[in-house]
Amino acid sequence: MNWKVISRNIGYALLVSALFMFLSVLVSIHDGNDSALAALSISLVITFIVGIFPFIFVRKTSSISLKEGYVIITLSWLMSFVFGMLPYALWGGPFTLQNAWFESVSGFTTCGATILESIENLPRSLLFWRASTHFIGGLGVVVFLLLIIPESSPMRMRLTNMELTSLSREGYSSKTGKVVYIFAYVYIALVVLSCICYLLAGMNFFDAICHAMSVISTGGFSTRNNSIASFDSRAIEAVTMFFMYVSSLHFGVLYLSVVTRSLKPLNNPVFKTYTIFVVVVSLLISAGLKFNGDCQGWGQSLWSGLFSTLAVSTTTGFAIVDNVTWPVWMICLLAIVGIMCGSSGATCSGIKVDRVLLLFKSIGKYVNNILHPSSVNEIRLGRKILRDEEVSPHLLYIALYALVILISTFLLGLTGMGFEDSCVSSIVSLANVGPASGSLGNMGNFNSVPMMSKLILTLDMFLGRIEIYPVLAVVGMLFSRRKR
Repeated sequence: MNWKVISRNIGYALLVSALFMFLSVLVSIHDGNDSALAALSISLVITFIVGIFPFIFVRKTSSISLKEGYVIITLSWLMSFVFGMLPYALWGGPFTLQNAWFESVSGFTTCGATILESIENLPRSLLFWRASTHFIGGLGVVVFLLLIIPESSPMRMRLTNMELTSLSREGYSSKTGKVVYIFAYVYIALVVLSCICYLLAGMNFFDAICHAMSVISTGGFSTRNNSIASFDSRAIEAVTMFFMYVSSLHFGVLYLSVVTRSLKPLNNPVFKTYTIFVVVVSLLISAGLKFNGDCQGWGQSLWSGLFSTLAVSTTTGFAIVDNVTWPVWMICLLAIVGIMCGSSGATCSGIKVDRVLLLFKSIGKYVNNILHPSSVNEIRLGRKILRDEEVSPHLLYIALYALVILISTFLLGLTGMGFEDSCVSSIVSLANVGPASGSLGNMGNFNSVPMMSKLILTLDMFLGRIEIYPVLAVVGMLFSRRKR
């Protein structure tokens, strides 16, 4: 294991964080040297020095092994969490060490859960840093690294294949080396476009840029205590719903639609399944809001139902209606939506619609094989025929996902959390949705959660964002070394 090469590549990730810390410092200076200036400045210096250190003492290399690649991916995220918590911890206030860690992990993984009871008490520079962690995490810590590494480098190709799942790469109709650039182009273009739309809808520039970074990363951090509901604007809510939905679609498909000026790329089973699913669940949630008394008329119920469904299905977690009094069936329904989430190749987490579709197609194939043993049954995803060895890793991932939820729910129960809170919190954390239910809902916070529960939930966030396999690979390497 070449730790010099690993440290050099992790340095890239830390320098990206240092860049956004610098921008946060500029916000602080613009606001008349607010209370977070010292915390952000010290964090910037520490992060920059640690990030630049390997470039001074480590020679550049163009090759890495498979094991080194997985370590780079895992440690790049973990080190971003560690240095990302510095501004919170140094600023103080509600940010104890465990709270600063929770907020940092939630930001970078685009989970959007928070420990803050009063978000509006934070200085704007710290709010900008919170939004920045969403922006970095939405694009991906490793993707930033890949954008810097030369395109001709074999290391770049290897890391790309490790960072992006096979489902994510599908639909780009481009070489693997171009996939990262396409993802970045679409991501940045959507952030700029959503910021402009928010400005036109009536937001001030600071709120617009923060919410643009949050909505496109499908994160959910807001600058207001009551999230999008604070603005009390149908225009802002409409902009938010549109960009939540768009950000949960495959970025390669969006890119092709723009380049070809055609909606044909959207004519695929994943897009259709996801859209129909969102519509059906929205209608059910709307009916629940109406009969539960959360909304007065059907118009408001349908609007709030669609918003709430999109907030969960896209893993964004914004809110315009409080879910603290919702009946259990509505919470369970949205928990299922949170597990399923949007498409692969987008910024949302969760199992992804693609894998759920493969699961049902695999079940259908197995049933047909039982009923018609001599027939030839194939699994198709769009026009592509998938072999069993291509499908099985995704089915295994679903099983792993369910196992992590079960273990997490059990461990959270041991820390003193109730069953509903334990189950829903583990689901929304692993899916990076953010808000749970009850006091931990979309208008609540996780400040009262025990310290061990926060650590378990941040582990769930990390596993959900990195999609489990890279972490298992690194853990497997550690155990294989010990056996030797």
